[in-house]
Amino acid sequence: MASPSPSSSTGVQNPKKSLGFMANAIKRKDSFIQLFFMTGILLLSMRSLGQKYRINDLQEDASALRDEHQTLTERMSIIKRSLLHEAAHDSTGLFASRLRLLFGDDK
Repeated sequence: MASPSPSSSTGVQNPKKSLGFMANAIKRKDSFIQLFFMTGILLLSMRSLGQKYRINDLQEDASALRDEHQTLTERMSIIKRSLLHEAAHDSTGLFASRLRLLFGDDK
């Protein structure tokens, strides 16, 4: 006849049975605390790295916006000058005075 295998349930528990998560955590409390601290440091480092790249992107965007603002200001100045130049050729001066009012010039 076949004898029962050692893994069959005979009512005696295996002494080498692994502990549950909480029992293992309590048994090795220092190791788990160190693991949680290291995990926290890793997550904070990852967040800091993401923020670093976001700051760099925002600085590049700010620089691009400054350049665009300067270009638009120059373009508006050129348009304003050309409109005032065309208005100076008007014999009545009505167009030039209206443009000066719009642009806020006191000349």
